[in-house]
Amino acid sequence: MYQTIGFIGTGTMGSAVARAAARSGLTETILLSNRTPAKAEALAAELPGAAMSSNEEIARSARLIFLGVKPQMMGLVLSPLAPILREREDRFVLATMAAGLSCNRIQDLADLTCPVIRMMPNTPAAIGAGVVQYCGQGATVEELDDFAALLAPAGLVDAVPESLIDAASAVSGCGPAFAYLFLEALADGGVACGLPRDKATAYAAQMLEGAARMVLETGRHPGALKDAVCSPGGTTIQGVRTLEERGFRAAAMDAVIAAYEKTLKLR
Repeated sequence: MYQTIGFIGTGTMGSAVARAAARSGLTETILLSNRTPAKAEALAAELPGAAMSSNEEIARSARLIFLGVKPQMMGLVLSPLAPILREREDRFVLATMAAGLSCNRIQDLADLTCPVIRMMPNTPAAIGAGVVQYCGQGATVEELDDFAALLAPAGLVDAVPESLIDAASAVSGCGPAFAYLFLEALADGGVACGLPRDKATAYAAQMLEGAARMVLETGRHPGALKDAVCSPGGTTIQGVRTLEERGFRAAAMDAVIAAYEKTLKLR
């Protein structure tokens, strides 16, 4: 169990992970630090056991240190903390959620060899419907198991080899933006057909949730579930035909590949 955990960076992703950790009930103290203190202060007021802190204090005392820092800022954040981390005599773990930065790279930037957990969460983790892939370097099995238990309230928490982390991030990390774009487009179509905006949005959102649950709970292939909706000569197959004419599936695949290729450039 990680009795004291700390978050350096409480932006969109850091706060989502912090909320999940707080819901687990598996940690006693959550320390929060952010470049804009008001963000950390607001989150601390929301989460039980949470308190405002500083990067330096988190580096001194947290057993598990979450780095909610953009890849291009990681070196600037870790450099002044490296001497503090090196002085510690107890064991601690760094958990990075920065796209593209390997466990080895985090160790290099921190200028020390310490256990590192690399994680790729997505924003729905904030409401318990997210995906968190993770891998570890130098972390024990117990530390990795405790990490997974701590973040279980986030949703699907899945261990993967580090070689697959970037691809996983392109699907589930970037994917919510793609899904929101699709949802908005569906709602726009409904509005064009006469539906009120609030109803069109609610219908599209509930439909996407239900379709996703059908895949997860039935285990059936998405293509088979699609076929089950498409009656011969019916309305749905005409919509599918239109999507295929406009290159819908190819565009979705290209979006994932583009995100993946961009991630590789962040190394």
